[in-house]
Amino acid sequence: MAYTLDLIGGRWKPSILWRLAYGALRYSDLRRSLPAVSERILILQLREMEADGLISRKVYPEVPPRVEYQLTDLGKSLEPVINILTDWGSENRPNSEKRKVRCPVLTIK
Repeated sequence: MAYTLDLIGGRWKPSILWRLAYGALRYSDLRRSLPAVSERILILQLREMEADGLISRKVYPEVPPRVEYQLTDLGKSLEPVINILTDWGSENRPNSEKRKVRCPVLTIK
């Protein structure tokens, strides 16, 4: 449990994983989808997850440079964990509708 929490712990890592579960995103799109996170923290969290092998970063040789992030197979394997955390939050959040929102189905080939 401690190892898993070390990998996905932090305020923004689960949200980043959730967004990347829908497919690869450019840095600017990821940044726009998380308006409350500072640029410094977002970059730090992305670098940590890349170092841990949860996401991959692809830089396209263009002007201006384009950077895209996507889940690795290891990152995709976290889908059940993210879904369980989401379900628990939906069930226990005060003053909210109890509805299940799931990560998209991720198929690892």
